[in-house]
Amino acid sequence: MNNIKNKRIKFDLNQFYRNYETEQIPMVVNNKKFNFLIPKNIDRFINQDNLFDGFPLWAKIWEATTVLSCYMADLPVKTEKKILEIGAGIGVVGIVASSFGHRVLMSEYNSDALNFARANAVINNCNDLEIKYLDWNKPVCDEHFDQIIGSEVVYKKQEIKSLLILFDKCLKSDGEVTLAEGVRETGSIFLKEMQQYFHVKAGKRILRTDDSSKQFILFQMKKKT
Repeated sequence: MNNIKNKRIKFDLNQFYRNYETEQIPMVVNNKKFNFLIPKNIDRFINQDNLFDGFPLWAKIWEATTVLSCYMADLPVKTEKKILEIGAGIGVVGIVASSFGHRVLMSEYNSDALNFARANAVINNCNDLEIKYLDWNKPVCDEHFDQIIGSEVVYKKQEIKSLLILFDKCLKSDGEVTLAEGVRETGSIFLKEMQQYFHVKAGKRILRTDDSSKQFILFQMKKKT
């Protein structure tokens, strides 16, 4: 399959717990409490013959995901607008955004990640949140979105062209792309490529913990007319 599936799937949480060993990670965003299930062990998701083939990057909560979750929690809600999250992983950003009132369609291509995203939607009382399959490399969108969001999606240089095609096919002409990314060389390459087609703002965001702070880049992009 290579498109966003339209059929909503009835999710069996008990069957999920039978299929996966999990641990639960608590998270607080703007004083609202969440809990997220992640795999207890990632060995079953790794191709032992080729560790770089489909490595389960989706199976953890990335720091940039926290940055984007906080941004979405602070963003004023406009219920007439619909948001597409790409590379949703276990579903953190979409669930947080939905809990704060945004209309979100979360998307992923990995079947295990989709299962975790659906389970996390259930345990965080987001039962009506849309969660669907989307392949970046061959995107087919049934609708156009007011905003596309993602965290740590600009990870591989070879995927930048795929992202550009995805934005072209799925974003409204007056829509906006918002991405939270770690500081790395790929981000600079991405910025130069996107500036040909978008008005781009790249702002710093700092994530502070008790003993450290780390810098991230928040890309905000609108199509050139």
